[in-house]
Amino acid sequence: MQTIQTPEVRLAALGLQLPPLRAPHGNYVPGLRVGNLFFTSGQGVDGCYGKIGGERSLQEGYEAAQQAALNLLSVLKAEFGELSRVTRIVKMLAMINCTEDFTQLPQVADGASDLLREVFGDQGKHARSAVGMAQLPSGTIIEIELIVEVE
Repeated sequence: MQTIQTPEVRLAALGLQLPPLRAPHGNYVPGLRVGNLFFTSGQGVDGCYGKIGGERSLQEGYEAAQQAALNLLSVLKAEFGELSRVTRIVKMLAMINCTEDFTQLPQVADGASDLLREVFGDQGKHARSAVGMAQLPSGTIIEIELIVEVE
């Protein structure tokens, strides 16, 4: 008999916990449902500032992307109660605060993509864009948005 693992169980098996829900830094909501799609607002990371390719490394960017994904999962958990209500990660947009000559944007975004795949299995595979930015709010090194399908 095969045991079905929930996303929460998979997170625990990875030794990860969802952080507390972050308060919006402006006049917006953390996410909005339209039909069976849920659009998150961008989530960055607290305490990790600067530019990747400058004072921040590719590895620090990867880890920040993972933390941003955990922040996004906290938004989903707060909205739906259980992460198993997410039936598909549809699209991810990773905005990366980096130097002009830094080109390893996909490898930074993989921090979030890898985590989503581990937590949701095949339903965590998604379309994705990873773009470099001259600046992000408060100087954070990454901000990520998701579009997810929910039951």
